[in-house]
Amino acid sequence: MRVVLFTDTLGDVNGVSRFIRTAAEHARASGRELTVLTSTRFEVPSEANIINVPPIAARAMPKYPNLEIVWPRRGAMLARAAALEPTCVHVSTPGPVGLLGRKFALGRGLPLLGTYHTDFPAYLEHLVGVEPITMACSEVMSWFYGAFSRVFTRSEDYARALSLLGVQRGRVDRLRPGIDLSSFAPRPDLRDEHGAGARAFWAGYPGLRAGSAKAIFVGRVSVEKNLPLLTAAWPSVRSLCAGRGVDVQLVIVGDGPYRAPMQRALAGHEAHFVGFRFGRELAALYAASDVMAFPSQTDTLGQVVMEAQACGLPVMITPEGGPKEVTRFGDSESETGVCVPANTAAWASALSGLLCDRARRRAMGLRAAAFMQGYSFTASFEHFWSVHERAAGRA
Repeated sequence: MRVVLFTDTLGDVNGVSRFIRTAAEHARASGRELTVLTSTRFEVPSEANIINVPPIAARAMPKYPNLEIVWPRRGAMLARAAALEPTCVHVSTPGPVGLLGRKFALGRGLPLLGTYHTDFPAYLEHLVGVEPITMACSEVMSWFYGAFSRVFTRSEDYARALSLLGVQRGRVDRLRPGIDLSSFAPRPDLRDEHGAGARAFWAGYPGLRAGSAKAIFVGRVSVEKNLPLLTAAWPSVRSLCAGRGVDVQLVIVGDGPYRAPMQRALAGHEAHFVGFRFGRELAALYAASDVMAFPSQTDTLGQVVMEAQACGLPVMITPEGGPKEVTRFGDSESETGVCVPANTAAWASALSGLLCDRARRRAMGLRAAAFMQGYSFTASFEHFWSVHERAAGRA
């Protein structure tokens, strides 16, 4: 079986591109013929099964300078895809490259599969709040995915969202969640605030203290991640913790259009913005922190929520979206995180409570790391591949 995966995002910094890169890596390691086809000005891995056809033109997306929209070379991309003689086609994004992949598969009568990685209607609702625009986006998504034989969703929550877009439940597969457990794991040497390892690590980040309890956010610093909620709650978190004699700091990993407003709002409140971090350094930032605060209500999965738990962090999430499906909460004997309604007072109370209770968050972190052992990327990729095999067999 030969699969060609069309994607608009591969050089960008987001969970979708990380998933695709890791899938390509697992395909190479397991001898599967998966080829990723993209068009971008950003740097992409130089691997035999990753093909980047430079675009005719590209520009930064409005308000998102680290994301781009491209005008791909249609003829060149379709020729590269045809030369690969795929058994089936996977389209990962509903952008210009994804549209080409959709056209290629339908034109050749090939099984067409895809992943609903991003809830664009919900993003637009957060960004612009104009109902006709959100409804128009939903109609486009309904048209785009209506031709697919199988559509992966990252969570059960979004399987229901796809049904509202007209994608029948029988065509939807919930992709088994998975992360690279060899990269994300606890680091006790970094969690001991009195140890030399923690002191040396945090010394590399001016203003961050080894002895403080740290809440960390990882992701795009943008309104659709519901970061205004964390911004509003953090001063109260600091005040509540100070009243209990606990020194706390907030670490924001990532970048985006909300960074400058968030920095201004939290000036003087021990919020530290460290920008994009990758690989081992990102894993170490998780492992050296104490609580993952992830207020998003639009994530279809929440890969960073899984990575944080694998590194031994309890997580704090909202009831909306996919993260609640990869977090245990409600049972004190098995909880790995807390699920709190998107309310400023509730978030301030719950987050300060966790930051001030070292024994509880340590116990939760141990359970979180153990819980994530059932979520290997290898198992996720095997599920991904098996669905393509079945689709190719039916064809």
